[in-house]
Amino acid sequence: MPSINRHLALFVGTLALTLGSAPAQSQPAQDGLQICLASLQAAALRSGVQPETYARLTTGLQADLTLLDKLNYQPEFKLPIWDYLSGLVDEERVSDGLAALRQHAEVLQRIAARFAVDPATVVAVWGVESNFGRLTGNYPLLQSLGTLSCFGRRQAYFQGEFYAALRILQRGDIAPERLNGSWAGAFGHTQFMPQTYERLAVDFDGDGRRDLVDNIDDALASTANFLHRGGWRSELPWGVEVRLPSGFDSRLGGRKNKRSLDDWVRSGLLLVNGSPLSESGLQGEKLGLLMLAGSNGPAFLTTRNFDVIYGYNAAESYALAIAHLADRLRGGGSFKTAWPTDDPGISRAERRELQTLLAARGHAIGDIDGVLGEKSRSAIKIEQERLGLPVNGRGGLKILQSLRGGR
Repeated sequence: MPSINRHLALFVGTLALTLGSAPAQSQPAQDGLQICLASLQAAALRSGVQPETYARLTTGLQADLTLLDKLNYQPEFKLPIWDYLSGLVDEERVSDGLAALRQHAEVLQRIAARFAVDPATVVAVWGVESNFGRLTGNYPLLQSLGTLSCFGRRQAYFQGEFYAALRILQRGDIAPERLNGSWAGAFGHTQFMPQTYERLAVDFDGDGRRDLVDNIDDALASTANFLHRGGWRSELPWGVEVRLPSGFDSRLGGRKNKRSLDDWVRSGLLLVNGSPLSESGLQGEKLGLLMLAGSNGPAFLTTRNFDVIYGYNAAESYALAIAHLADRLRGGGSFKTAWPTDDPGISRAERRELQTLLAARGHAIGDIDGVLGEKSRSAIKIEQERLGLPVNGRGGLKILQSLRGGR
């Protein structure tokens, strides 16, 4: 549709000049979105979306240009790995995970029998992805994916996800008003993208619908299917914590730098308790060495199962959080090697305590929710400067203990 594309190009050029001040649902944005959606209709129909479906679900669709800030955001405040894990794998989440294992024991056993993925790993994904269904996202998927299909970076990728979301609604597996999720399009208890849903979601309870939003059985089984199809090996651990020798060449590390167990033995690695690696039971495996805080922090030999978890959301810190939470749900403890910091991370309960203490000192931080966002970090910076601490806005143990002590 050459004429439509010319109009869209003119609109995008104009929008680029005003985007910084344009409201999320300005009339120019709506006009531009409708022009774009018209240009995408042919591709959507070729993908299997019916004309009636496309017209019904895209007519009047509203653009949300605030998503472009999220798409383009380059965070100035990056969490150290010890902060990231302390919030995702804390006693609160372990307790909730154990309760979920008990509550859903019967269906998890049937899932394990069918997909050969253990209950603790499936529940750990659930806990990290949505806090056991409590935080699944409230962005309407068609609005988010429609906007990202037409504006910003990676439009071709989001167009594929947009068409998939339309096909999901067309089949009737999920009601339109229930298809909400993250700003980028992941939805349900275990946060599948629409194309992943189409490939791997399962109707585990046999009701004729694959419902990851309101059906926990389907969501957990679909997660197990994702891991199973990714190559999960039920007889393998995700990895083992190891002890590095003095002077270890850190260039040998890296999840992708696979070596045999014998090679790692020759490099001087031991299990973290000092036992030889031969007791790990990982003979015959190609193993990577994960060191997310360098050679002075916890180190792990990782198996193909860690790579399968990584495939769920391509971040090593994320995969380690799921792997560690799964271990905790099996009765394991914290890592034996301490993180290389004198200011450890704090749990969500401690973060809520920190926010309460900041609010008591008169700082306007918003909700006491354990999420240290911009308002909380700004307040922390003020208190850090007052206390003579490094001013970085980080909510660690030092600032919490200082405020606890009434300083």
